[in-house]
Parts: sequence; structure tokens; C-alpha cells
Amino acid sequence: MQINKLKGKELDQLFNSVLSLKDLDECYRFFDDLCTVNEIQSLAQRLEVARMLREGKTYHKIETETGASTATISRVKRCLNYGNDAYEMALERIKEDSPTAQE
Repeated sequence: MQINKLKGKELDQLFNSVLSLKDLDECYRFFDDLCTVNEIQSLAQRLEVARMLREGKTYHKIETETGASTATISRVKRCLNYGNDAYEMALERIKEDSPTAQE
């Protein structure tokens, strides 16, 4: 994992802070203080790109619908294909937790 190079007290503190959040409202408040609007939008965009790639959408459709660059789409695709399966894990979990998944 590339992130292992950054591993340490500060990163542990960040991740433990995220894990301590109790609900969506706390997430909104925490990330509003932590990140710029552009940083938050970029993170959300990458997750949406991953979801769309999993569904087999084309680069053109993803670019049109999300505004993501082809470089961003390619990076997310590389993570889906050769990464740590974290996008897959997160998308499956939110799919399972969504109200429509239980209908």
C-alpha cells in the first residue's frame, strides 16, 4: 500500500477521528472543517466514478455526468483493478445500507 509511507501518529489520528464520527451530520461538520469544498467534491467525485466504472459506464459517460477528467477516471480504474479493493468494499457496504437495498 502506498499510504504505508505516510503511516504514523498524525495519520492514525486522522483515521481514528473519521472512525469516531457517529452519523452523517457529524461527517458533514467534520469534513467541512477539515477540507476545502473542492477537496470534498474531489473525494465524492472519485467514489462516484468508481461506482459508475463498476456498472460498466464508458469514460465519456462518466466524464459527462461527473465532470471528472480522464486522468481521474483512469486513476480510479487502476485502483479498482490493482488496488486494495477499498472502493469495492465501501460501495458494497453503502449499497447494503441503503433503503432501496432492503426493499
